[in-house]
Amino acid sequence: MATPTTRTTFKDYCLRSLGKPVIEINVDPDQVDDRIDEALQYFSQYHYDGVERMYLKYQVTEADITRARSDNSLTQVTDIDGSTTATWKEQKNYIPVPSSIMSIIQVFPMTDKHALNMFDLKYQLRLNDLYDFSSTSIIHYEMTMKHLDFLDHVLIGEVPIRHNQHQNRLYLDMDFQTDISADEHIIIECYRKLDPATYSDIWNDIFLKKYATQLIKRQWGANLSKFQGVQMLGGVTMNGEQIYTQAQEELNKLEEQIQLAFELPPTYMVG
Repeated sequence: MATPTTRTTFKDYCLRSLGKPVIEINVDPDQVDDRIDEALQYFSQYHYDGVERMYLKYQVTEADITRARSDNSLTQVTDIDGSTTATWKEQKNYIPVPSSIMSIIQVFPMTDKHALNMFDLKYQLRLNDLYDFSSTSIIHYEMTMKHLDFLDHVLIGEVPIRHNQHQNRLYLDMDFQTDISADEHIIIECYRKLDPATYSDIWNDIFLKKYATQLIKRQWGANLSKFQGVQMLGGVTMNGEQIYTQAQEELNKLEEQIQLAFELPPTYMVG
């Protein structure tokens, strides 16, 4: 069996699965490419092997800070009776992110919330109680650190973030004048979709091969449905509707399978 390692060999594999070259597959090459792109998109959206969880680092520049401190005027809006006009503005407080990023989980704190001096609470804790781990309980230390983190969360909080996959922007709702400076680094935890051109083993994924094949089969049935009931030479009748229905049933089974076995679990928070 030929193992697909490129887009071309993957396309040939799917067409052979449908019967080529024994029978003619009435699908245009552009339609085949469209269905493969659709399968790749579905694979990266729902299959845990289509993405990777990773960390990315970005160094903030003066241009980022200048842009984030400026406003972008939107189109003026007028109320129904036309008597009042208002101009809305939005802050351009975003950092461009790669288009391959599917979602951003969190942004790590950019600075330490505690000053490293003798009056710092954590410094006093270590000085008084933790000069020797054998002199105190590790349970007490863990509970104290959890409590300090909780106080940080309540009194200081975290930087709110916003991200949309189609914008390729990471919005940081903070004061770019005081909360961050040029040459500092932002570290994000995110999901990034895998590029088959780089990781060619994706083309040999069993789910992707089945899903793309059925998408092409459904397209085949849709093309032939135009000639439904038309009798050809020799008494042969086109039955594109049956091919379409069979493909749709297989797609429904595959989509149910990916939801039950291959989809990442939803994130949750216990409070």
